[in-house]
Amino acid sequence: MIDTPQSFPEIRESVAKLCAGFPGEYWRALDRERKYPTEFVRALTEAGFLSVLIPEEYGGSGLGLGAAIAVLEEIHRSGCNGGACHAQMYTMGTILKHGNAAQKAAYLPKIASGELRLQAFGVTEPGAGTDTTRISTFARKEGDHYVVSGQKIWISRAEHSDLMVLLCRTTPRDQAAKPSDGMSVLLVDMRQALGNGLTIRPVRTMLNHATTELFFDGLKVPAENLIGEEGKGFKYILDGMNAERILIASECIGDGRFFIDRASAYAKDRQVFGRAIGENQGVQFPIARAFVQLSAAALMVDHAANLFDTGQPCGSEANMCKMLASEASWFAADTAIQTHGGFGFAEEYDIERKFRETRLYQVAPISTNLILSHVATHVLGMPKSF
Repeated sequence: MIDTPQSFPEIRESVAKLCAGFPGEYWRALDRERKYPTEFVRALTEAGFLSVLIPEEYGGSGLGLGAAIAVLEEIHRSGCNGGACHAQMYTMGTILKHGNAAQKAAYLPKIASGELRLQAFGVTEPGAGTDTTRISTFARKEGDHYVVSGQKIWISRAEHSDLMVLLCRTTPRDQAAKPSDGMSVLLVDMRQALGNGLTIRPVRTMLNHATTELFFDGLKVPAENLIGEEGKGFKYILDGMNAERILIASECIGDGRFFIDRASAYAKDRQVFGRAIGENQGVQFPIARAFVQLSAAALMVDHAANLFDTGQPCGSEANMCKMLASEASWFAADTAIQTHGGFGFAEEYDIERKFRETRLYQVAPISTNLILSHVATHVLGMPKSF
């Protein structure tokens, strides 16, 4: 397959070599048992790929979002899945950008080395969904600690994380100056919390994503674990959400390249009626269209990452690149299934597994409709519909 020039070729080559040690058989076995890819995450950690965004002074590589994009895109293009550990890359940004000196010194070096896993991002709730201002999980200040009560849903990797960035209310919504005020960020030590006010319940879904529901019942969190200022947590979380959306968009680009690679190779090799099916325009044109759409989406991802890395506003671009990439990868996935015919549904080809995995990203971490609403109101100036 012909590629457009890509950044960080050395990183991409190294990631591809690492992923070659984790072929489809490895992922299919995990998928059947709904097991966590411990060996894969350990290999990425030891290679330093999960700490590329952490400054060198804290033991990371000190690189920008462009390097992280190269890592995640190649993971997904190789047929692997970065969803098991991608939050280890960006969730620490809340501490890096808004934590105090003591918090950075205590946590970032251990996150960089992999001694601590910070992979859980506790935001979404059953009664709020993507309307984050309506979360109700509450942290009440009592002396030198907060007491947390409430519930979270769709929290990935909670069972495999030592720490969690938790967004909760410290002022009721109806008492805050505006809906986005009165929310705070706490860093929760999951090792101490589990069984002491925190209950984790796995949620089985159509893909192996270690998804859970969390219940807080009087969980005590030291006041020193408050990140930034009390009541300003919503802004802190938004910074992390922009990085998350751009990086997940890069995973979609990787997925799309996986599907196009597989579809084009199969179309050239598969013989029906005495000739390769790829000779038929009905087969080759959808694959070509998938490549065109994916190439355009990749440019938008790079643009959003550049804005983020240079400290420029990028909320709209992060949303748009995530939408374009997720839709391009989904079209490529559907095209790969159609190209493979019945074999596209067979586990051994890995198409059906990746098909399920990439479908998630039109829903999470933000739905396509909410992105369209954001663009309509914040970019085009139309009136809000809600």
